[in-house]
Amino acid sequence: MTSLGATDYDYLVIGGGSGGISSARRSAGYGAKCGVIERGRMGGTCVNVGCVPKKVMWNAAMVSEILHDMENYGFAGGESALKSFDWSFLKARRDAYVKRLNGIYDTNLGNSKVDKIEGTASLDGGEEGNWKVKVTGSDGSEKVVTAKNVLLAPGGYPDFPPGDGVREHAISSDGFFDLPELPKKAVVVGAGYIAVELAGVLNALGSDVTLVLRRDKALREFDDIVRDTLDKEMVRQGITILRDTGGVASIVTDGDKKTVNLSNGDVASVADVDCVLMATGRKPLVEPLNLSSVGVAQKKSGHIEVNEYSETNAKGIFALGDVCGNVELTPMAIAAGRRLADRLFGGVPGAKTSYEAVPTVVFSHPPIGTIGLTEEQAKAEYGEANVKAYTSKFANLYYGVFDIPFSDKPPTAMKLVTYGPTEIVVGVHCIGMGVDEMMQGFGVAVKMGATKADFDSCIAIHPTASEELVTMAPWGLGPQETGAKESPLNGRNTQPASKL
Repeated sequence: MTSLGATDYDYLVIGGGSGGISSARRSAGYGAKCGVIERGRMGGTCVNVGCVPKKVMWNAAMVSEILHDMENYGFAGGESALKSFDWSFLKARRDAYVKRLNGIYDTNLGNSKVDKIEGTASLDGGEEGNWKVKVTGSDGSEKVVTAKNVLLAPGGYPDFPPGDGVREHAISSDGFFDLPELPKKAVVVGAGYIAVELAGVLNALGSDVTLVLRRDKALREFDDIVRDTLDKEMVRQGITILRDTGGVASIVTDGDKKTVNLSNGDVASVADVDCVLMATGRKPLVEPLNLSSVGVAQKKSGHIEVNEYSETNAKGIFALGDVCGNVELTPMAIAAGRRLADRLFGGVPGAKTSYEAVPTVVFSHPPIGTIGLTEEQAKAEYGEANVKAYTSKFANLYYGVFDIPFSDKPPTAMKLVTYGPTEIVVGVHCIGMGVDEMMQGFGVAVKMGATKADFDSCIAIHPTASEELVTMAPWGLGPQETGAKESPLNGRNTQPASKL
């Protein structure tokens, strides 16, 4: 084993995901000598087996739904178009897109003058200002790289629950992207966003889908308006939901078919299954890191303990992203990585990111957009008397021309959760067509401390689903109506000149 003391780094990142790469590139922009160690494809979970390929599959499912609906808009051939779906074609296109993204990440690292180091990284001792990291290549070769600062950003991985045959005969969300063809009958196990997203994709593309829940409903941590609405809509769309099962006891095979045996519930088992997808949780990828060699503290869950500045208890060793278990979202890791770089190398000593009021979207069918506290959480934090919620439920105008009963139209539901006498909006929760794209703007409003009156004072964009969030009864007076000049745009007509 040789030491590469001549190639010491100011900043060495373990993990080539979005958070680690963004932090390294930002640091290099400030003049720091940076390296990124990655044993797999660049981009991490999000690019390779997460957000990006998942969204491609969700887009395909959305196209399938639109084709199914096309006769309501005067087009023929919806069912025949659905039958022509080619999973292998989509998989090839999706995988090629991901491969292009891998290359773009490599190119961006090079353009930022960040070294790419291939291999598995583990801490190998050292001290403040001179940490040692051992890199083991795929061929078994080893080298040691030293750095003044080390960032741990290796991400996480899907976890399998206990049970006979579960690990052997089921796949994880990672394995979903390796499926060579659309399964005819699939069982999805889990109650989180990954479970409902992939169950929705498979169902929309033509699989017979059963969703297995340990308890009564999926997305239990979400506000009841989106949780309950999605539950009813999944059933309406034809997904079989098995509730209060206690999970999977075992999986047995008979040739190519599988039988999923459940721990509890009214249904003992599901037979003749082509694919069992376990989406029951994730774990931090800490095993290769050798954290004990430098005394980095961990939580009972295995996640690395950090403070609000992404600092571990070891001076000069930092961690962020899924390995910390705090708001496990790609944009969150990117923001934390950039703020860390700003503080270490950019001359901004107090730079940090906020983990409060983070907007997020669940790409279910229909999609969910949410930010802030649920109504239940707000009442627990502020007291029931100080919280008021406003709701709206309707069918998107897209379904207006459908000659079907209202109850058969996919629903949209929205809720504003407010606090205090000025009704500060502390939560926005939406489900329905288009809410994924509208949530970013409302996220900005919540981060700025907008009130219900501020929402009311914004003229609605009609006809859109988002107008419901600014027209919820009772409709109050905003700052502009009361004469307050809180925005530099108040009093100005900001329409383009061509429309004046």
